[in-house]
Amino acid sequence: MRLLLTIALIWSTLGTALASEVQTSAGTVKIEKVMGGLDEPWGLTFLPGGGFLVTERDGRLIHVTGAGDRLRVKGAPKVAAKGQGGLLDVVAARDFAQSRTVFLSYSKRQSKGIGTALAAAELSADGRRLRNLRDLFVMQEGSSGGRHFGSRIVEGPRGHLFLTIGDRGDRPSAQDLGRHNGVVIRINRDGSIPADNPFVGRDGAQAEIWSFGHRNPQGAALDLKGRLWIHEHGARGGDEVNAIRKGANFGWPVIAYGRHYTGGKIGEGTKKAGMEQPAHFWDPSIAPSGMMIYSGKLWPAWKGDFFVGSLKFDLIARLEQSGSLAHVENLASGETARVRDVREAPDGSIWFLSVGEGAIFRITPAR
Repeated sequence: MRLLLTIALIWSTLGTALASEVQTSAGTVKIEKVMGGLDEPWGLTFLPGGGFLVTERDGRLIHVTGAGDRLRVKGAPKVAAKGQGGLLDVVAARDFAQSRTVFLSYSKRQSKGIGTALAAAELSADGRRLRNLRDLFVMQEGSSGGRHFGSRIVEGPRGHLFLTIGDRGDRPSAQDLGRHNGVVIRINRDGSIPADNPFVGRDGAQAEIWSFGHRNPQGAALDLKGRLWIHEHGARGGDEVNAIRKGANFGWPVIAYGRHYTGGKIGEGTKKAGMEQPAHFWDPSIAPSGMMIYSGKLWPAWKGDFFVGSLKFDLIARLEQSGSLAHVENLASGETARVRDVREAPDGSIWFLSVGEGAIFRITPAR
């Protein structure tokens, strides 16, 4: 009850617009603004006591406290805010109440370009500063340009950290185990490499790699059984949702459902032995970003369903599993403009970041 009261205080303090109502398969829902005035919001995480953290791509980390105070957090990593790069995802550690640890992904300037990095720090007791900021992982150097950083963070059920990394616009590198482009990595919380990672000890391979052959994964989440799923941008068509397996090759750019932006064929087709098939793909592309797999707390009918933001069609796609994974419903309103991230709050409400609105919104059942 205390959590609900503190969240309600945030809404009353920061909300600036009347709620709108949308008809859905689970009944009428209410969409209301939690916070506006954001510049390119990218990632969102909840804190004990009703507060939350949100990133802005140009490098700002904002803490909204349980009392509704909006604080600029000092000590965030210095980012290379180029193209799609900047300060990207943020995740509060599962043991945040004890450790105060948060994880951040960002684009880091390197001597030969820009790389995706994963950092950890502790949020000060007053919520105004990150302390002991340290990089847990930085991809190997050599990638230039401002495209395809990936950058979603997931804390696994055994405490490992997963990070998605895009191909950085260098397509063939996603098939090169000697590079970190186009992969999902798995590391320990201290940045060390788990001994059971699939490519530990293989000559020339990067030992952090968990899966490879990805284009630009900007959504990642655990399902209700603790399994990791990601989605990733295709080119012209071929956005994918993938169930991640240890050591698996997801095919980019050898196989894909879609075509190059020029209209040309990608790789060898849609299937090849030894390469994984997507659980679902979109054609035309929806430009997916952010993903949440729902607990069913407020809407039991949606238990286990996937909610994926669309940067292209201004909606949240709902996918359900009934033998296969299928896109079955769109949640769309004036608020769902270029949805960058989707999260489930501790009370079961669904929150999302709208780049188009520069705001955070909350979805609840209409009463």
